[in-house]
Amino acid sequence: MGKIYEELTPKLIAFISEQKVFFVGTAPLSQEGHVNISPKGMDSLRVLDSQTVAYLDVTGSGVETISHIKENGRTVFMFCAFDGKPFILRLHGQGSVIESDHEDFQSIRTHFADLPGVRSIIKLDIKRIADSCGWNVPLYSFEGTRDYYQNYADKLGPDGIREGQLAANMSSIDGLPGLKQPSL
Repeated sequence: MGKIYEELTPKLIAFISEQKVFFVGTAPLSQEGHVNISPKGMDSLRVLDSQTVAYLDVTGSGVETISHIKENGRTVFMFCAFDGKPFILRLHGQGSVIESDHEDFQSIRTHFADLPGVRSIIKLDIKRIADSCGWNVPLYSFEGTRDYYQNYADKLGPDGIREGQLAANMSSIDGLPGLKQPSL
């Protein structure tokens, strides 16, 4: 049986900090719209306090998470233990998209490493924290972080990244607004 928490405890924060990958789920309001689940990594997540987490969002092939959050804010982060004791943690809450022109962008940005192609910070104000057993999650061993994104970003450079954002990040696959502007 799963447990509900009032806030992120030191034990939960330690678990989150140890994870090499987490998943973000969002959905548009329209029943015809596409539900989105995105895997995230690259040491991009930070616990800001016991009710708030955020991750550094880098340029990708789509912009579904940003579009869905801008439309309705409903967001869930899921963490799975792929080694050690089985455990799943879900953080449900109200997401917000903090783009580079937002007044809080620079202060929150200081919590993160320098990654290329940053297009926003996704912040989650947590409303529900729940765990579950994770007994059916397979065991995996972490071998390392892939260098594909870094190589891609290096090859494109800032101008190429902006061109990619203009081509694929200004609206979602369902036509919802994405980025306000490409990152600089």
